[in-house]
Amino acid sequence: MKNSSFATADGIETSPDGLSIIIGEDRYQVPWSECSLLLAEATESNRLNAEMSPSGYGIHWPTLDEDLSVGGLLANRSPD
Repeated sequence: MKNSSFATADGIETSPDGLSIIIGEDRYQVPWSECSLLLAEATESNRLNAEMSPSGYGIHWPTLDEDLSVGGLLANRSPD
């Protein structure tokens, strides 16, 4: 995704395999191993407990105290 540093998500979904970031009609799949080492090693219940920021710029995992930017997760990634 070009200029992904300013990307904002319309929604997110979590699954055992990874994180889905929804922007408009596009969906981007990010495996946990490509999100962060902390998320890759976390329990499934901790990974599934994600919250999107009200602005859509970030994602927070409260039980892990992990915060990631949508733009960073989508850098050089194409929609599925």
